[in-house]
Amino acid sequence: MTEHTEVVVIGGGYAGVMAANRLTQRADVTVTVINPRPAFVARLRLHQLVGGSHDAVVDYGKVLAKGVRLRLDTVERIDAARRGVVLARGETLTYDYLVYAVGSHSAEPSVPGAAEFAYPVATLEAAQRLRSVVDATAGTAAVTVVGAGPTGIETAAELAEQGRPVTLACGGVLGAYLHPRARRTAAKRLAALGVTVLDGPGSKVAAVTRNAVRLADGRELPSEVTVWTVGFGVPDLAARSGLSVDAVGRLLTDETLTSVDDERIVAAGDASAPSDMPFRMSAYTAGCLGAHAADTVLHRIAGERPAPVDMSFRAMCISLGRHTAVFQLGHEDETAMGLYVSGRPGAKLKEIACEASVKHLVKEAEKPGSHSWPKGPLRRRTLEAKGVRQPAPADRVA
Repeated sequence: MTEHTEVVVIGGGYAGVMAANRLTQRADVTVTVINPRPAFVARLRLHQLVGGSHDAVVDYGKVLAKGVRLRLDTVERIDAARRGVVLARGETLTYDYLVYAVGSHSAEPSVPGAAEFAYPVATLEAAQRLRSVVDATAGTAAVTVVGAGPTGIETAAELAEQGRPVTLACGGVLGAYLHPRARRTAAKRLAALGVTVLDGPGSKVAAVTRNAVRLADGRELPSEVTVWTVGFGVPDLAARSGLSVDAVGRLLTDETLTSVDDERIVAAGDASAPSDMPFRMSAYTAGCLGAHAADTVLHRIAGERPAPVDMSFRAMCISLGRHTAVFQLGHEDETAMGLYVSGRPGAKLKEIACEASVKHLVKEAEKPGSHSWPKGPLRRRTLEAKGVRQPAPADRVA
């Protein structure tokens, strides 16, 4: 009689759904996804939710493979010794393998007043709350967006496109990943939308009050709505469960994405830190890591040695309202090229990327094992330079 394998996936985001779908390649594997929400969150569109042009959710029936069980609950603790996860409602689910894909959220701000008076955007609930606040605020009320990474830029542009007076407090460089030429293009578009961009070290926020933002250089900006997009954090589930984590709280793994503590636990997405060198956060990266995590589990079930992760992602796309975007191409080392696409063509590429992030999941659900991604030698060379021992390519264990 063929032994049956139970796999539990914690988290129903890009990484978790991709992993769950890919695991259905084997008929003798049962997959359960544990997620607190009844719908998939398209995080790439949360800024659109704030602006009112998209609800940023997709029915799980469209992205999860048939046969994958969806359990609406929250994991309170992982009991690795007993191979179980303790749910908030009191039940314990046992597993043969666990995929840790809990994602990320906004970091708790340390700036005085920010936790009380500023609104984050990084989760569905946070974006929905901000949307309600914006809708209830006069269109002439001053809005300050803090942070000039992709989320900050995109949110500022969405709100400014509605005619709202928006100030973007960069706290440093506008769009740090962008090439200087692409950065100038983004700045011009933001200016055309009416966004006041404050950059340089003096633009770092020192304090937030109910109706104002104070900058490091002493300037005080009136702000009826303050949006906080600085920093990120991850759930502390791994740490609470006694598993090894990095300084931020991401689960520490080897290059196969296997926990350094337990070969029955693999991690993917924003909450994973392979060799303490996490990949750049993005929906695309999360999906690829989810696929690789599934491959690691499938190799172990088959009695094979899992392969080290190999991925190269050389682009970033930032929308600047509904009609313009900057699609920035990058070198293998993730520094930006002088080559980028802007304007309406950039906006079309951005929309394609947003749609593709969901289509990849749908395709994997329909044809598990089909998702592929570009590879590159940079990570391997970096690990070798640091003296990190990497697993051998996948083969059968003797």
